[in-house]
Amino acid sequence: MSASVARFEMKPTRFGYSEALLALGREDDRIVVLDADLAKSTTTERFKERFPGRFFDMGIAEQNMLGMAAGLSLAGFVPFVSTYGVFLSGRAWDQIRTTISYGGLNVKLGGAHGGLSVGPDGATHQALEEITLTRVLPGMTVLVPADYQETIKATRAAAAVKGPVYIRFGRAPVPMVTRPEDPFMIGKANTYREGGDITIISTGAMLAPALRAADNLASRGIQARVLNMHTIKPLDVDAVVRAAKETGGLVTVEEHQINGGLGGAVAECLVENFPAPMERVGIRDTFGESGEPDELQESYGLTAEEIEAAARRVIERKGPR
Repeated sequence: MSASVARFEMKPTRFGYSEALLALGREDDRIVVLDADLAKSTTTERFKERFPGRFFDMGIAEQNMLGMAAGLSLAGFVPFVSTYGVFLSGRAWDQIRTTISYGGLNVKLGGAHGGLSVGPDGATHQALEEITLTRVLPGMTVLVPADYQETIKATRAAAAVKGPVYIRFGRAPVPMVTRPEDPFMIGKANTYREGGDITIISTGAMLAPALRAADNLASRGIQARVLNMHTIKPLDVDAVVRAAKETGGLVTVEEHQINGGLGGAVAECLVENFPAPMERVGIRDTFGESGEPDELQESYGLTAEEIEAAARRVIERKGPR
C-alpha cells in the first residue's frame, strides 16, 4: 500500500477505542469496561450509556481497578481497563505485573492520552514511558495504532487475543492516514511507502510526519520506505531485518522516550540479527511540559524535518553501496 499526506481528516484515536468497544459490546456480552473517573476523557462514557450494566467507574483508584479487572477475567469476562496511560502504567504497574501479566490473565489495558497529546496538562499527565514499562512484561502484547481507523482495528484485535494487551491511544486529533480496508495483524508491520535508500519506521501518531518526511526526501531524489509498526511487542523482526538488508539503514520515530520504546526494540533486533546504521527520533531522556500538542511536537523535534534530517545522517553513515 502507499500513502501521501497531502490532505487527511483529523480525528482523535481515543474515539476509535470507544467505537470498537461499542461494536464489541454488541457482539459479545462478556465485554466489560472499567474506568477511573475519566470516562469522558477516554470516551468510554459511550459504552456506559449503551451498556450501563457492564460499565464500572472505579473512581481514582487505579490499583483497585486492575485487581477487579483480574477478578472479572477469572470469572469469564473480557475486561477493558481505561484511564490515562501514565496512571495505568505507573500507579498500577505492580498489579499489571504481579496479578495480570504473571497470571496471564485476559485483561485489556486502554492507555489513553499517550505521548505529548495531553498538551496543557503537562509532564505529570504525559505518558512518555509506558511502552517501555509494558513491553518489558512477559506475555504482554503492546499495540500503538496510528490513527482512528487503526485504533478500531487494534482494539478489536486485542479482544481476540487471549492474554494481557496494552493499547496506547491519544487525546488530540491526528491525521487519518490508514484506511478501513488496510490489513491489521498483531506482530506484522504495514508498509505505507516503498523505497530502497532508507527505511523510516514509525509508530502511533508519528506515521503522518514520517510520510511527510518521505515526501520531502523524494523531492531530493531519496526514496524512503515507510513502515507503520503498530505492534511494539511482538515486534515484526522479519520486516525490520528485511528493511535493514534492502535499504541499508533505518530511522525510528515515536512520541515516546527513545530508551526502551520503538527505538530500543528495533535497536535490539538489529544488534541480534543484522547490524545497520540507525537513528532514533523521539523524546530524549526528558520529561514533557505544558503547551499545545503541535507546539510540543515542534519543541521536541517530532517533525517531518527532523525525521528527514535523521534519514540524511543515516545515509551519510551508510557510505557508498
